[in-house]
Amino acid sequence: MIDFNKPVLTGQELEFIQDAFERSHVSGDGYYTRQCQAYLEEQLGVHKVLTTTNCTHALEMAAILADIRAGDEIIVPSFTFVSTVNAFVLRGATPVFIDIRPDTLNLDERLLESMITSRTKVILPVHYAGVGCEMDTILAIAKEHGLIVIEDNAHGLFGKYRGRYLGTFGALATQSFHETKNFSCGEGGALVINDPALIERAEIIREKGTNRSRFFRGMVDKYTWVDIGSSYLPSDILMAVLYAQLNNHQSIQAKRQQMWGRYHAALQGWAANRNIQLPHVPPHCQQSYHMYYILLPHLAARQALMAHLRQRDIISVFHYQPLHLSEMGKKFGAIQGNCPVTESVADNLLRLPFHNSLSEQDQDTVISALLEFTP
Repeated sequence: MIDFNKPVLTGQELEFIQDAFERSHVSGDGYYTRQCQAYLEEQLGVHKVLTTTNCTHALEMAAILADIRAGDEIIVPSFTFVSTVNAFVLRGATPVFIDIRPDTLNLDERLLESMITSRTKVILPVHYAGVGCEMDTILAIAKEHGLIVIEDNAHGLFGKYRGRYLGTFGALATQSFHETKNFSCGEGGALVINDPALIERAEIIREKGTNRSRFFRGMVDKYTWVDIGSSYLPSDILMAVLYAQLNNHQSIQAKRQQMWGRYHAALQGWAANRNIQLPHVPPHCQQSYHMYYILLPHLAARQALMAHLRQRDIISVFHYQPLHLSEMGKKFGAIQGNCPVTESVADNLLRLPFHNSLSEQDQDTVISALLEFTP
């Protein structure tokens, strides 16, 4: 069986877990948490990174920091994971679903101006497959209308847009370290804080609404409840696993780049002759090599190819279903046809096996199976 995904293992994970136990601090904000945060801050060149239990919790923190209240609107792609929207709905926001570009599958910035109202507060670009949204345009529109930009960068760690790291454009950005991501600790996330004015409150929210971080820095003689918050700190055991991955981030990325390139080179002619769309990476974007997907001409072709691969013991999967067509999405007034590109892509997209344990032989098997298929 050729699996769609397997978590990355570098060989240092167990060593670092053992060390975390020997340090006698395996709860939140231990040695490895600090190492991960410092590493990401240095690599990305950002003011502050706070690791979290998962990306969903990082998004929830972002919604609190953006002071989202009932009646506020957020502009968000319908083609994203439900957490992107849920974190803001929990604070009372109304999602306004925007369609995606047919090339990169990112938020279509050309539609943004027409969707802004007096209630709009946040724009939520999602860097799909680790390819950057058109951030120059998004930031210019946000500045003109006084809106907050929060990047969902779950796919895009170490990807770049015009030479600048994804996740460093908005006031805030979120990262995921779920087992399907390039760097994983099973479940984990991070909040990237690019606006230094938000750092102190972010620490408080993450620490259950207390000023515990100030206490540990010797700034107050005791800590107490000062704001709303929750327990968003990951165990240092998980951060030990993550640090093993970050410590090897260049080799992990190099393998993924090689795999992506092999798929892309091998499938060009096949795709062109069968009306199949391969991923598009604009020249001004440096992707994160998070996934490799293809877009079939129609749903029946997608389902037939999945079955074709499954008969050869190859697991492939589709991806997001349109949030505007979901039960919850309809409660916010969304209707079919609001996001036609999203609706088409959701039916036609297929993700191929893509993980660091995928051997060249297995990848060749996948490629050969694809080349046998005609929609």
